[in-house]
Amino acid sequence: MLLTPNAMSPRMRFGLYFTTGLIALFLLLPIVFIVLLSFGSSQWLVFPPPGWTLKWYGQFFSNPDWMNAAIASLKVAVLTTFFAVALGLPTAFALVRGRFPGREMLYGLFTLPMIVPLVIIAVAVYALFLKLGYTGTMFAFVVSHVIVALPFTIISIINSLKLFDQSIEDAAVICGASRLQAVFKVTFPAIRPGMVAGALFAFLVSWDEVVLSVMMASPTLQTLPVKMWTTLRQDLTPVIAVASTLLIGLSVLVMVIAAAVRRRNPISA
Repeated sequence: MLLTPNAMSPRMRFGLYFTTGLIALFLLLPIVFIVLLSFGSSQWLVFPPPGWTLKWYGQFFSNPDWMNAAIASLKVAVLTTFFAVALGLPTAFALVRGRFPGREMLYGLFTLPMIVPLVIIAVAVYALFLKLGYTGTMFAFVVSHVIVALPFTIISIINSLKLFDQSIEDAAVICGASRLQAVFKVTFPAIRPGMVAGALFAFLVSWDEVVLSVMMASPTLQTLPVKMWTTLRQDLTPVIAVASTLLIGLSVLVMVIAAAVRRRNPISA
């Protein structure tokens, strides 16, 4: 029998809240430290900071190398999101509504990037693009990121499709709509929360991906996580904390949007 907080004794409720608070503090404390270090006045990553300043943010936004890396990350994430949804939508329909041999095996194949260690995927993709001559290009970044982001999109859309009552779509066909019209005007609006959630997760996976990005990067094209990695090997400037704060901030924003979508329509999302 599952106990709700109201059914617990005060001592049990205090223990539950206290343990949850400790776990949350353990997970969030390093993130809080990074954010605070981005405002520190020391030229090194020293905690607690001797003072507070915004000059590191000024250096970040005035440095073309950091800005180019941030813009490249945003471009790759947006393109990855678009292609992940474009490929994940028909794939999800095929896996849910298709009746063909090997469907379960195909589903496992599409979710394989979530199981295989990322470094193995990175080495394999790097070897392929190195042979084709595409390393260090936007194409290589987007394709490699789509590989790891696609499973999240597919799973989100599949969950929405499984909860959608297909008889509503069939009723639209009976009323005179073509099957394609019924899908676009009835099914797509109903599963939109799952599509949005899948797109947000794809964006998030691409936005802070570093292993694949390190393998695909070149001196002229690198994402923000790659720029942070290369800078860490040379210097411990608080500008790195600024870049980390921006990565964290956008990641949290995407997670909040995803949670809002799920809360707005929990059945379809």
